Formats: sequence, structure tokens, C-alpha cells
Amino acid sequence: MVMTQRIAVLGATGSIGDSTLAILAAQPQHYDVYALSGYHRLDKLLALCQQFAPKRVGVPTAAVDDFAKRLSIAGLDIEVVGGETGLVDIATDSQTDTVVAAIVGAAGLPSTLAAARAGKRILLANKEALVMAGQVMINAVKTHHATLLPLDSEHNAIFQCLPFAIQQDNTQIHRPNHGVRKLWLTASGGPFLQQSFAQMQQASVAEAVKHPNWSMGQKISVDSATMMNKGLELIEACHLFDLPENKINVVIHPQSIIHSMVEYSDGSFLAQLGSPDMKTPIAHALSYPDRIDSGSQPLDLFALSGLEFIEPDLQKFACLRLAREAMQAGTHATIILNAANEIAVSAFLNNQIRLTDIADINEQALNEIQVSALTETADIDEILAIDNLARQHTEKLVARLV
Repeated sequence: MVMTQRIAVLGATGSIGDSTLAILAAQPQHYDVYALSGYHRLDKLLALCQQFAPKRVGVPTAAVDDFAKRLSIAGLDIEVVGGETGLVDIATDSQTDTVVAAIVGAAGLPSTLAAARAGKRILLANKEALVMAGQVMINAVKTHHATLLPLDSEHNAIFQCLPFAIQQDNTQIHRPNHGVRKLWLTASGGPFLQQSFAQMQQASVAEAVKHPNWSMGQKISVDSATMMNKGLELIEACHLFDLPENKINVVIHPQSIIHSMVEYSDGSFLAQLGSPDMKTPIAHALSYPDRIDSGSQPLDLFALSGLEFIEPDLQKFACLRLAREAMQAGTHATIILNAANEIAVSAFLNNQIRLTDIADINEQALNEIQVSALTETADIDEILAIDNLARQHTEKLVARLV
């Protein structure tokens, strides 16, 4: 492991940022917090700047001057950059060794792709980078000799269960000597696993964001409740591990102890187990190929009772079905699905629609928006144009229900 990695945490004020910074604070001999960014919680970002004293910080463009003044009052000499341009500048900075891509939503795509093109070590928590630009992103990683390590607990678990040769080159997964038959993504089932569809229709925002096992932000918690989160992870896994969607199964595992599995041709299943704590996969990715103490609570095997495995109900959790269909259709469809879902989830969080309306809106968007299929050489402008079109159309779909 490099003795001191200079880390840029993009999305530092979210839950992934919290877990990452807790590890970095406990390992000052290995990591230097070079840059941070935040969007909504600027008071929290200021406190993080006071704690870690990064060299650079990214904020919304409109907040640059005010935040710089607040830093000056606090006696901190930190360069402030603004907006998407500032994030890209941090991600490509020659002083940045590792980029923790933890910005939620499509807003995280430009800086993550820029980091790949700059040959950085990328710790990926931003699903949209692969859902919206999967092949473009993977091509950039390979062309520019970047390193891409997954932070999602499921993808990180699969990564750990694969042979080293595949970890280094995902196309190796097709070599018969490695014997990879299928990947299994585990899902908690969310807060409505034991409830009926009719009960889901009546769900409040408070009920939907109350995840049974994980502490997460509102958007990802709602995605877990609809199982769209697992659908997006399935799309991610296809790109990360160079497999078609029919080689990736989803199984509900309510205990969230087994984080995912690899099935091999000899009948073996290799699984990664651990307490439901994001510090474990983050520590793995930060230190890879070495290991460090994550600070998470060790798993007590003797305290475990039963481990359950349940097949998902694709009528109740239609978003998972839609993700498979979008992946089959191509990247243009996964962009539409992701954009529509972001708008629909926002509408639900604002009490404009029901939880179960999210899947209906997503399906309508996929069926109604007509765009040309993207090629592997598509650029970010083409990707963002489809994303913008899908958002505008979905806003109209939401308006019909309000």
C-alpha cells in the first residue's frame, strides 16, 4: 500500500462520506485528506474543513464567495472551487491520488468520468457513473490505466470473491479456467418485504426511508424500498464484471450478513460476510490489495440465527424488472430509467405521489421516450442530453398525478 494516499472525497457530507472520513481519521499515517466537496450541508462541510484542513474544497457555484469568507473567518487557508467545473478540477488534480466518488445522482458523473480519464484510483459509490455511462466509463478506465474499485457492499463483496486475475482485468471472467457461472446480488428487501402491495401504496415517506439494516440517505433508502436500488446495482454489476444481465441473479437476504456471492462451475458458492456497515467495503477499497482496520463491529457468528434467501416478487417490486429490461435494451434505456427514477423519487419525498407510483412512472418513461441507441463511443454530451430529455418528460408524468 502507498504510504500516504492523497484522497479527494466528492460527496463528503453524505453517509458514504461519513464512513470514509471516519476511516481516514483513524489512519492518518496512510491517508491525507487533500480535497472535499459538498452541496446541501455546507455547515457540515465547514466543520469537516476545520477537522481535516484539506487543500481544496468544492461547493455549489453560488456559494463559493460566502464559503470562502466563512473559511477565512475560521482561519483556514483552503482553495474554494465551484460547481461541476470545480469538481472536475479536483478529480483531475495532479495532487489527487484517489477519488472517492460519492456524489448522489447524475451530478456525480462528469467528475467521476474525468477522474477515469486522468488515470486516477477511483473508489466508486456513485451508481449513475455506470448506469448512465457504463461502457464509456469502463473504456476510459482501461484506456487511461485508471483503477476502479467498487464501494457498494454488494459489488465490493463480488469483487472480493473473484480470482485476482479477474479483479485486475474484468474480461478474464470469460476464461473457462476461472469457472465463474453466475453472480448473486443480495438485497435486504427493504422495509416493505413483509407487507402487501396495497400496504406499500399507502406508505408514508417516513416509513419508506426507515431501512431495517442500513443507515443511508433518503434517496437511496426509497430506492431500497422499491428495489430500484438493486436494479441499478444489477446494471452496475454488468459493467463492472463484463457480464450480461442474465448471468446476474438477485436474491433477497433480509439479514444483510452475506453481501453477495459468486457461483462457480464446480458447484461452489463464494460469499463475503460482514456486519451491515459501509466502513468494511470502504476500508477494503482504500487499502486494496492490502487490508486495514475498518473500525466496524466484527461479525459475531455465534449470535446469528437463520440466514434467509427469498426470490424477489417482480410484480410487487416492478423496478427490479424494469432495470433488467432497460439493461437488455441498452445504455440509452438505462439513462432514461435512472433519470425518471430520480424525478419520481423526488416527487415521492415531496409527498406529490405514492411510493408505488414510482415504478409506474419509470415504466411510462421507458415506453414513451424515443431516442437513438448509444454506441460505445458516445460522449458525455450525448449521455446528458438523453438524461435531460428524460427528466423533462418525467416531470410531465409526475404533473399528471399531482
